[in-house]
Amino acid sequence: MHGAGNDYIYVDTSLCDIPEPAELARRWSDRHKGIGSDGLVLIGRAAMPEADFTMRIFNADGSEARMCGNASRCIGKYVYDKGLTSKTSVKLLTRAGIKTLLLHVDQGNRVESVTVDMQEPCLADPHLLATPDGSMQEGGLAVCGQELRGTFVSMGNPHFVIFTDDAEAVDVARLGSALEANPLFPERCNIEFASLLGADRIRTRVWERGSGITLACGTGACATAVAAALTGRSGRRSRIVMDGGTLDIAWSEVDNHVYMTGPAEFAFEGEIEI
Repeated sequence: MHGAGNDYIYVDTSLCDIPEPAELARRWSDRHKGIGSDGLVLIGRAAMPEADFTMRIFNADGSEARMCGNASRCIGKYVYDKGLTSKTSVKLLTRAGIKTLLLHVDQGNRVESVTVDMQEPCLADPHLLATPDGSMQEGGLAVCGQELRGTFVSMGNPHFVIFTDDAEAVDVARLGSALEANPLFPERCNIEFASLLGADRIRTRVWERGSGITLACGTGACATAVAAALTGRSGRRSRIVMDGGTLDIAWSEVDNHVYMTGPAEFAFEGEIEI
């Protein structure tokens, strides 16, 4: 499945057991010798009344992430379209907490898009950002002979958002890989390069921690929208235009939660021997 081109392999663990997900994520994600994906997502039934389903996500390098916005939307589509639930408001347990998925169903009774309550953005975390207070807004960072300025936002996983005049001109592979492993980020970091398109539309290109360049990143879109609002570049609603599609982000003034809306689509289904 994919959300705006951010593609993962999804396994329903109620149907089959996945004993070594990190190793399988590395093997299966290989786009030449495997299935090809940005990583592996395991869907499970929640063992607590507060949640309906669970999500574990492993990046293409086998590292486990805390949260993925695009993957959570795809899980919402999977559990509804496959008849595992009749709810259009689903509680999903992730390593970053329980997320609420609002499913938008079309006339054919299939999920067309999903709104995810991504909860409040975290703007300071000394475990994720090695500054005295764990925060950075428009802070300077030297990398690959360049001085870049960025804003730290965690949406369950860490992001560093860099605004530039032209995101298309950025060497994302070179700068993204160097920034991901920079000592400023003790647990590595997702990197966004963004430029304004006007009328609260923001072009964003992504380097994902553990996966490299991806066509979209849900938490990255949320982090970009928050960073743009914080620095006065946009309002609290914006459209984030990524390589694989566009996500609508609203940072609520009522509850301070970030709400992400975007598509979710099946690519194909199949079987593989472990």
